[in-house]
Amino acid sequence: MAKVFIGAAAGFAGDRSDAGGPIVDALAAQSGPRFLMYETLAERTLALCQLERRQNPQRGYSPALDRMLPPVLARCLAAGIKIVGNFGAANPAAAARRVEEMARSLGVRPPRIAAVEGDDVAGKFSANDLASRRVDGVDLAQAREIISANLYLGAQPIAQALDQGADIVVTGRVADSALALGPLLHAFRWPADDWDRLAAGTLVGHLLECGAQVTGGYFADPGYKDVPGLDEVGYPIAEVDETGETVITKPAGTGGLVDRLTVIEQLLYEIHDPSAYLAPDVVLDLTNVEVAEVGKDRVRVSGARGRPAPETLKATVCVDGGFLGEAEISYAGPNAPARAQLAAEVVRARVRKRVPLLNVRVDAIGVRSVWGTNGATTDLRGARTDDVRLRFAAESANASDVEVLLDEAEALYCAGPAGGAGVRRRITPRLASASCLIEKRYAEPRVTMVGASA
Repeated sequence: MAKVFIGAAAGFAGDRSDAGGPIVDALAAQSGPRFLMYETLAERTLALCQLERRQNPQRGYSPALDRMLPPVLARCLAAGIKIVGNFGAANPAAAARRVEEMARSLGVRPPRIAAVEGDDVAGKFSANDLASRRVDGVDLAQAREIISANLYLGAQPIAQALDQGADIVVTGRVADSALALGPLLHAFRWPADDWDRLAAGTLVGHLLECGAQVTGGYFADPGYKDVPGLDEVGYPIAEVDETGETVITKPAGTGGLVDRLTVIEQLLYEIHDPSAYLAPDVVLDLTNVEVAEVGKDRVRVSGARGRPAPETLKATVCVDGGFLGEAEISYAGPNAPARAQLAAEVVRARVRKRVPLLNVRVDAIGVRSVWGTNGATTDLRGARTDDVRLRFAAESANASDVEVLLDEAEALYCAGPAGGAGVRRRITPRLASASCLIEKRYAEPRVTMVGASA
């Protein structure tokens, strides 16, 4: 059988909206099954979409849908390139209807759209129920409110949707790798217990799921790992044969690069145990994977092995995380570090008197921030700079507590050291997340067809 070609045009909801164009051009020049994959659903994105759906039942899908799909929709439909993406977020059915509206507005043929649902289990469990399972993250038993709880579904419902003739498949929460494995199951008809091939397909999805990370994005380090043309980095394409052997490449004429190092770096990304990478469809063993350069910007990946899938599915649970307060102020010119140090001490002392339990973090951006701690005020007086930007931050279940911090930071204008300027302040509602394992019997995946007479 001919190879299957899968291009990945997004690794998160904020990714570049023009990344799909060169991939579509490259896929259109190939024959055989071709798919365009969009991964846009981080845990926080899903929780925010759940909140939006509460406000408007017709919303709750990923905002990336309206940015990323219009530039490629007409060409994909004309060329027979199938689109698979987790744009559905908290409301796959609404996302499918939105795609139908896009097609009408573009004047293209009506597509057959599938919505994959059944990942939302928020109504099935209490916080205590979830806390009793294996949990990694916040203490769910103390959660004030569960915002969302979504299972990571596998690839089978995506394959089912494509089997039913879908031109476009929009999902909610599925495993990122399932966005590639689903098309491969559909195209090659791999049995559900062919563990080595399911492992190979899961590996393809893992390599593609972060978009340009495998083609030089988030890789460049000038002088150590140089990446040409990063401003027009090409997003990846996987060429997969029936055995699961894969070549990772990118569209001709685009920037970035594909070599052993970019592929291996993505191969090991977010892998806790290389011998047992747990996915809904298979347990992937990476320990015998071989990575070889077979041409310019062409890397062959082979040797994935698989074992039977786990009996549980990962679920991401998002809860109310209270409020984050942030305020900034600048000190510049001679003796700026000492004045910034004094400002930090003043604000901390004032807040300690008014809200004793509020833990205030102070960062000196560009001097010491990423490596800072929430402990004692960083001593800036020895810093060699004449430009210090202070950032104050604190979190609390009560917005009024963090408001105290913001007031004190702004008061530095007149009641603090000389020369403070450029105050900015804001309060942001926060979400906290936890991952837990839930028995597969609670998953109820379903495929609903929308459009083209369904």
